[in-house]
Amino acid sequence: MRFVSRLLLFTLVLSTPIVAFSNGIASADEAKTLSPLQFSLPTLDGEQIDVKADPSVPVTVVCFLGAECPLVKLYSPRLSSMSREFADRGVRFIAVNSNRQDTIDDIRGYMNEHPLPFPLVRDEGNGVADKFGATRTPEVFVLNKDLNHVYHGRIDDQYEPGVNRPAANHHELRTAIEKTLAGEPVDVAVTEPVGCMIGKVRKPDASMISNDVTYCNQVSRVLQKHCVECHRSGEIGPFSLESFDDVVGWAETSMEVIDNGRMPPWHADSDHGSFANSRQMPNEDKKILRDWIAAGLPEGDASQLPAPAEFASGWQTGRLPDAEFSMRDRPFVIPAEGTVDYQYFVVDPKFTEEKWVTAAQVIPGNRSVVHHAIVFIRPPDDQPFRGVGWLTAYVPGQRMIPMPAGHARRVPAGSRFVFQMHYTTNGAEQEDLSKVGIVFTEEDKVTDEVITLIGIDQEFEIPPYAADHEVNGNVRWLPKDGTLLAVAPHMHVRGKSFQLVAEHGESSESILRVPQYDFNWQHSYVLSTPMPLNNVDRINFKATFDNSAKNPFNPDPSEWVNWGDQTWEEMAVVFLEVAEPRKKTSQSTATTAAAATIPAEELAARQKKIDDFVDDFFKRLDTNGDGVVLRSEAPIALRTQFGRYDLNGDQAADRQELLQIAERRF
Repeated sequence: MRFVSRLLLFTLVLSTPIVAFSNGIASADEAKTLSPLQFSLPTLDGEQIDVKADPSVPVTVVCFLGAECPLVKLYSPRLSSMSREFADRGVRFIAVNSNRQDTIDDIRGYMNEHPLPFPLVRDEGNGVADKFGATRTPEVFVLNKDLNHVYHGRIDDQYEPGVNRPAANHHELRTAIEKTLAGEPVDVAVTEPVGCMIGKVRKPDASMISNDVTYCNQVSRVLQKHCVECHRSGEIGPFSLESFDDVVGWAETSMEVIDNGRMPPWHADSDHGSFANSRQMPNEDKKILRDWIAAGLPEGDASQLPAPAEFASGWQTGRLPDAEFSMRDRPFVIPAEGTVDYQYFVVDPKFTEEKWVTAAQVIPGNRSVVHHAIVFIRPPDDQPFRGVGWLTAYVPGQRMIPMPAGHARRVPAGSRFVFQMHYTTNGAEQEDLSKVGIVFTEEDKVTDEVITLIGIDQEFEIPPYAADHEVNGNVRWLPKDGTLLAVAPHMHVRGKSFQLVAEHGESSESILRVPQYDFNWQHSYVLSTPMPLNNVDRINFKATFDNSAKNPFNPDPSEWVNWGDQTWEEMAVVFLEVAEPRKKTSQSTATTAAAATIPAEELAARQKKIDDFVDDFFKRLDTNGDGVVLRSEAPIALRTQFGRYDLNGDQAADRQELLQIAERRF
């Protein structure tokens, strides 16, 4: 119905004379003799550009563009390339900017960063956009030599908001040009445009004019609370929401992404757990924005504006870090367009002694392209180390959550730091040199060690075209005297939803539910109240995958999908931040209780079985005698079942893990 209604709308538009000169519309007499889609508008330099029927111009492509729209920036190189490619065949490209929020300086800045080989004209008052029926940027219209419409919609299907495919599968603009040049009808005349909504001057809803919602009073405060931290100069937000002039043109686009749940970026279900770093926008704040738009975007009284928001762009650790480490000795170059695979950089901090870390923060070198970053600890192979070594992470707009007092991470001497960097292209070549800052403490001040445990399933296989394939896994080991601090699920582009559940005997508790998982946002969900693990029997997860053709991120729905590091493969993983007291009793609660009721002879026999089991395991497999068996050094036949011994999923089995297994077995 949406396509039919848009086509019907466009038919009505074509029945109306659409003629624009520098003031937007031609006179009635002029309109009688001119093509319905003829117009004339000035460039920024005052040159008048006339779009009219011309037998020597077989095809005219009118491109509605915006200065700050991220999809416009991604598609600008492609439009430039196509205009050059078809120039010898008489095809003419014209860019039209109809955004009320784009100033002349904004447009010049865009043109400097994304120079176009064809003219760009300014459509003040969006008269031409309205007559064409254009609603978004980028949106293209292909006209024949008589200026009759033959195609309008998207350029191709490579990019959508939040979607960055490796290549386009459908090339509608190119096909429409080729067909029109050949004198053939265009098979697909209309597609749904994707991108930013054109910031138009609109008439307000008369029924809403009397409401008292204004930008200066309520709206500016809502935006400061939820949006401005990312949507300001120099941050990853593609446009600024710091002033009224900025906001009015982006109001409808902002409302659209808020309503569809894409912004603010937060994916946890509020009915399943409470999180200290939640970014959900309350319904009452959404209503303020919706009512303001309906009322015609009134500015209000400037004296009611709040003070400008202040956001720390530097260290959030409460002090300067004790040490800083860049991801490498030179910047990494991010291309103008396309998909950038995860980049990994290994740094040697040259620690000759064990370190305890109370705070760590990543500062991106270029926030406009760093989508997220994770820094892992990679200990030496001969060092006992529990967990997967998560050190810290950066996600745009998320504040660093301080560790509780007395909590710290252990970094063994000789460890390396591994930077995992996720970059997004923005239409222009960029450089990045990110760094991590670390605050240390003395060992005798650490009451609880923070470790990162893992729940994992590596044996799954997702069938072709499966829209709801479930993978179930669990966290194989939990310290009974530990406390759960945070949770971070991880899947790739076929990830659809995720749920984490703690089981207590016959009862269960939902810790986290992510109904719409988004690979682009690698959230760590910090529990508002840490969860004691002393009465938790097990923690299970359910990861659901969408391998269907309806998944816009899916690289190939016809493939069977298995575990793998690459984004076209999949993972079913959850990371758990757990605090474990450093002072422990020598016996578990279960062992102590057993000692009170079991004869000493039986306890001694049981302990001998435990010791023999552990000793035999290491005698057979610990070839270098370091007390750790790596998965890579285990026999091939054992590697497929190695998870039985590797309780924390760090690809190694140590004596503590084998003791826990033996205690359960005997």
